[in-house]
Amino acid sequence: MERIISIQDISALGKCSLTVALPIISAMGVECAVVPTALLSTHTQFKEFTFCDLTDEMEPIADHWQREGFRFDAIYTGYLGSFRQVDIVKRYFRDFGAGAKLIVDPAMADNGKLYAGFTPEFPRKMAELLQGADLVLPNLTEACFLLGKEYRQEYDRDYIMDILRGLLDLGAKNAALTGVSFEKGRLGVVSLDGATGDFAEYYTEHLPVSFHGTGDIFSSAAVGALVRGLSVPEALALAADYTVECIRLTLAEENHSWYGVNFEQATPYLLSRLGK
Repeated sequence: MERIISIQDISALGKCSLTVALPIISAMGVECAVVPTALLSTHTQFKEFTFCDLTDEMEPIADHWQREGFRFDAIYTGYLGSFRQVDIVKRYFRDFGAGAKLIVDPAMADNGKLYAGFTPEFPRKMAELLQGADLVLPNLTEACFLLGKEYRQEYDRDYIMDILRGLLDLGAKNAALTGVSFEKGRLGVVSLDGATGDFAEYYTEHLPVSFHGTGDIFSSAAVGALVRGLSVPEALALAADYTVECIRLTLAEENHSWYGVNFEQATPYLLSRLGK
C-alpha cells in the first residue's frame, strides 16, 4: 500500500484540513500519515475558536520517523502558519522526499486577500516550497501572491498562461490553478506540464454557493489520485468532479450545515471513479 504524509492543521470540527485529508486519502486506498501543524477547536469561520500551535512537535516527529526508517510515496502540504513551519517542511522534503511526489497546496489566500495573520512577506517564503515540487495547487489569489503579480477578477487565457509559467519558473514541475472560469456558469482547473509544455483544462458546473473546506477536499482527492497512478490532468479532473458532487449532496440535504460539505456521502462516487 502506498503511504503519504499530509502536513497541515487540524480543525477538530469544520470539515477542512486534516479532518478531510485523512479520511479521503484513506478511503482511496492510500495510507495517510499526518503531521499536524496546529490544533483548532473549529475552523476560523466560527467565533472564539481555540488554537494550539504544534510547531514544536513537527521536528521530533521527523526525528522519530527517521530512526524508524519510514519511507513515503508522497508529501502533501496544506495550511502552514509561520516561516518556521515552512522551513520544517523543507526538511521533510529533504529527508523523506527521495522517490516521493511533492505536492504543495499553498493555502494562504482567497478572493484577492491573504488570510488573517499572514504578512505580505509570507508568500515569498511559501514560494520556496515550489523548488522541486511535483505539483503546486494554488487558487488564482494564492498564485498571484506567490509571484508578486496583480490579482484580477477578469482575465483572459494569456493572463492564466503567464501565471502558470511563473509557477513553473519558481521550480514546480507541474502547475495547476483552481477556480478558473472563462465562461459564465462553468468553473474549473487548468494545468501546465513543465517537461512537455502540455496545457490541460477541465470545467464543471459552477454552483452558486461557497463552502469552507472545498479547496482541501479538492487537493486531498487530487493527491490520492496521483498516488494511485493517475496523471496530473486525470487527477485534477477527478478531484473537480468529486468536489462538485460533495456540494450537490450537501445542497440536497434539508437544513445542511453551513460550515462544510458532506464529503462523506460522496465517498462512494469517488471510489466508483477510481474503479474500487
